[in-house]
Amino acid sequence: MELILKETITSLGQEGEVVKVKPGYGRNYLLPQGKAVPATAQNLAVLEQNRANIAARLAKEQKNSQDIAKKISGLVIVIEQLAGQDERLFGSVTSADICTKLSELDVQLDKKQILLPEPIKTLGETKVQIKVGFNVNTEVTVNVVPLKV
Repeated sequence: MELILKETITSLGQEGEVVKVKPGYGRNYLLPQGKAVPATAQNLAVLEQNRANIAARLAKEQKNSQDIAKKISGLVIVIEQLAGQDERLFGSVTSADICTKLSELDVQLDKKQILLPEPIKTLGETKVQIKVGFNVNTEVTVNVVPLKV
């Protein structure tokens, strides 16, 4: 099944691309959600008319993503948590905690963009990947220190 993407989907492609997907994925997810339209002759003609607008918007989004990536690349984020004597945390540091710390630094990201495979449960430094935009990734260091009571 050929579809035209109406928005960027990480696993498929960028807005305006014609992609082939399995019929069930297109029929049950992409079309009802409004994320794609069928690749008919009429829809392809509309796509050609809008191609310049789409390209300009994608270039702007890409530039914004790269600017954010430059701003936070190599950043060290310090998060204080309660910890026991064996340097294990009471609780854990999640992507929501990292997102909150980044928002304090005027970097607005969604917690889904922080690629943390599992919550951090020990003290010390951990490298965390952040997906800033389509094909734009960066890495920050999260330093978990004990909370001084």
